[in-house]
Amino acid sequence: MDLKKKISFISAGILILLNFFAWQQVFALQDENLEVYFLDVGQGDSQFIETPDNRQIIIDGGPGDAVLGELGKIMSFADRKIDIVVLSHPETDHIQGLVDVLKKYRADYILQAGVERDFEGFYEWQGVLAAQQKQGAKVINVKAGDAIYVGAVEFEILAPLEDLSGVNMEESSNEACLVAKLIYGANSFLFTGDIGFETESRISSFADSDVLKVAHHGSKYSTSESFLAAITPDIAVIEVGRNSYGHPTTETLQRLAKFGIQTLRTDKSGTIKIVSNGDALQIQ
Repeated sequence: MDLKKKISFISAGILILLNFFAWQQVFALQDENLEVYFLDVGQGDSQFIETPDNRQIIIDGGPGDAVLGELGKIMSFADRKIDIVVLSHPETDHIQGLVDVLKKYRADYILQAGVERDFEGFYEWQGVLAAQQKQGAKVINVKAGDAIYVGAVEFEILAPLEDLSGVNMEESSNEACLVAKLIYGANSFLFTGDIGFETESRISSFADSDVLKVAHHGSKYSTSESFLAAITPDIAVIEVGRNSYGHPTTETLQRLAKFGIQTLRTDKSGTIKIVSNGDALQIQ
């Protein structure tokens, strides 16, 4: 091999090697991202989270099996495990799809406030919990002050403020929601379930967050001005579908606009993905 060919061969090898390391670095940077999906499940709530170390968390599942289709777009076909499953509260538009999720996927941990309701969907929930426990899942009733650490991500429980394990809610469990704040570096996400003004006022002093999952699909009885002033979000996401309740209400949309908060809606945009590198947020 003459000198010119040798130089060309060595140069090509160096370029290939540099390209390999460049892609290694790109993948390393990607691995540092937290991905939060606000799933389009109709008139209901469901959020899917993938942490920088590839741990998966799902909060609520919406009113039916639409959540399975959304998960199928995100998760690998062969993936049949979700690390942490969270139920905010036992209402049909949050619990029913989560029942379907736990029939298909195995969980390591299942978090809930522990409140009870008397309806078929809750009895189904109890059934899948029992089945998951037989497979080794740990069911944990949580309250304010509890925290779960998933690698570099902290999952901080802000509500309920008292232990509600076994408490039966006859009419509504909205104010008994599990409210969680997800913290990654300088960024934070607040998952509010269906809380109203009462619970908002009780947690506002420690709920400051960059991204707000708007409570109760934009009901006029949630997302007060005082709450928005306290938590100062840059982005708000309303999970909502076709409904007869008038969600999201004009009152709530006006309050969000008054504070200059960028507001996204699943009924307008479909599933919404927000990515954090620990310093900055990107909407996809």
